[in-house]
Amino acid sequence: MSSPAQPLAASLVQSVDWLAIAPPTIAAVVGLVVLVADLFVAEHRKTLLGWTSVAGLAAATLMLLPLRDGDRSTFCLTGDTTVCSYTADRFTLIIQFLVLGGALLAALLSVTALKDARKELPEGEYWFLLLSSAAGAALLPASRDLATLIVALEVASLPAFALVGLRHGDRKSSEAALKFFLSSVTATAVSLMGISFVYASTGTLYLTQVADRIQNVDGQLHTLAQTGVVLTLVGFAFKTAAVPFHFWVPDTYVGAPLPIAAYLSVIGKAVGFSGLILVTVVALPSYADIWGPALAALAALTMTVGNVGALRQQATRAYSAVRLLAWSSVGQAGYLLVPIAAAAYSGDAEKSIGSTVAYALMYGAVNLGAFAVAALVGRTKSLNRLSDYRGLYTSSPLSALLLAFFLLCLAGLPPGIIGLFAKVTVFSAAVDAGLGWLAVIMAVNVVIALFYYLQWTALLFRAPEGEPEKHRVPAPLTAALALTGVLGVALSGAPQLVLRFTDTALF
Repeated sequence: MSSPAQPLAASLVQSVDWLAIAPPTIAAVVGLVVLVADLFVAEHRKTLLGWTSVAGLAAATLMLLPLRDGDRSTFCLTGDTTVCSYTADRFTLIIQFLVLGGALLAALLSVTALKDARKELPEGEYWFLLLSSAAGAALLPASRDLATLIVALEVASLPAFALVGLRHGDRKSSEAALKFFLSSVTATAVSLMGISFVYASTGTLYLTQVADRIQNVDGQLHTLAQTGVVLTLVGFAFKTAAVPFHFWVPDTYVGAPLPIAAYLSVIGKAVGFSGLILVTVVALPSYADIWGPALAALAALTMTVGNVGALRQQATRAYSAVRLLAWSSVGQAGYLLVPIAAAAYSGDAEKSIGSTVAYALMYGAVNLGAFAVAALVGRTKSLNRLSDYRGLYTSSPLSALLLAFFLLCLAGLPPGIIGLFAKVTVFSAAVDAGLGWLAVIMAVNVVIALFYYLQWTALLFRAPEGEPEKHRVPAPLTAALALTGVLGVALSGAPQLVLRFTDTALF
């Protein structure tokens, strides 16, 4: 005779779609394998850990291919299979491609950086932390409940704190990690409080159920729900480096190993923006009158502060090249926020979100390429000043041409056609949503950004001061430069490969 507890237990068992969760799972498993293998691998063979990590990230990225055919969901409620915690839809796959592809490029940069560090960076811990963060970042866009969302956010963030401060005996690195950690933890605490308010108001954590129930919240709980919405957005605004949550960016990028700065500039933003999109457009569309104006104001502030900060960088200041890329990434975050804000006013929110996704793909490819050239120059010029790039064309013509191309893409000038088209889609999203004032501010900021991008580009082709120094390009760095270069050129030749995402449903 079966006990009443047995049917109850059976009803709580959820089936797992292993193919759907394969990309983040592979990254996590390879991270554990590398950590254990580090105990047994001889010191002179530690580079094997790096190449194992690169192979693991490549395998995780390739596992996105079998998922292209249709939406797959898992960890669903047994009583309602349409309400799930993990969904691999079109939006998820695009962001996972950006995250895992970006992490793969950062890993290629890291292979050379670890070799040059000469034991300053512990290799086993480094690769474990990088893969763990990538696994969390890949999980986040698939999350369809607030609990999984916040867990994925922290799995992506906590290893990143350690990676920033991992360099032994480097005070600058430790200070950067501490600033990053304290500000991020504060933002997460605020966000968790917001989620608890939303849960108290709706009685659910699933995004689709929150969207249905929050429209009919009891009058006494209306203020609580509104407060929860605002506080929840704070944590994700921090991850995107939106003003006023941007102050950690320049010091963190300078203090971190350069591949980690590259990783944070792209994957950190992908995490923040995908979380922001899921919370606003999927869970809280009925509160668009609150988050719409807030994100529009944040977009205007972020792009202005970021571009002005980049404009103020002095060519001879230590780490000015990295600082310029850091401030530039803040400015680019402002552009990325524009279509999300526009989704609150647009009749076609999915098209607006498509503009953000398309821009993020362009930005990810070319920004990682710019960091790859910075990593190359940083091998011989440890202070990585803008003045160190003077005459780069004389000593390394291909690297100079690639950096010039990447900077022109970020500026939105030909031959960086993909940068121009991506900016046009963002601009169109603002205009179509009736946010003419925001489109004007964006246009002004694009002009400001042109000045410092072109100034850096011109520096590459000037006559060098003194004898030009040859830059030997190791194989992993060559691979990273080749991948980003080919991707940037291919997308500029056929921008529809990215821009078609703006015309198709993402969710």
